[in-house]
Amino acid sequence: MEANGEPAVVELRIPCKPEYVGVARLALLGVASRMRFSYDQVEDVRLAVGEACTTSVEWATKNRRDDSEITVRSSITDDKLTVDIIDDAGEREESPGEQNKESDPQNLGALLITLLVDEVTVTPRNGGTHVKMVKYAGQ
Repeated sequence: MEANGEPAVVELRIPCKPEYVGVARLALLGVASRMRFSYDQVEDVRLAVGEACTTSVEWATKNRRDDSEITVRSSITDDKLTVDIIDDAGEREESPGEQNKESDPQNLGALLITLLVDEVTVTPRNGGTHVKMVKYAGQ
């Protein structure tokens, strides 16, 4: 999968709107299917990407950022798939009454992503968020 030691990279930019989340899922389905993942692992990656993109869409709506975008970048090596979900959907700040709700769909989405991939980090960035997910092949 690597050329000259460099990972193969597939990048997709979509509007931060619910109707495009399926496009991101489908693209990652194609990428993950080319690796040494089982069917269930491919589905795990697809679902995790969908959850991350859906969360970006929800924050874009909350922050009234109708013109925001999501960048889905996949870096493919022989032993792992790294997926970066980068949005400009605004800051992810909960109002005081919304914090620490276990039934909050965003908390459940974050928990689901954690269960589906091997590593996940969420980092605020200027005007948005960067979610990095790693799934190791052959495990």
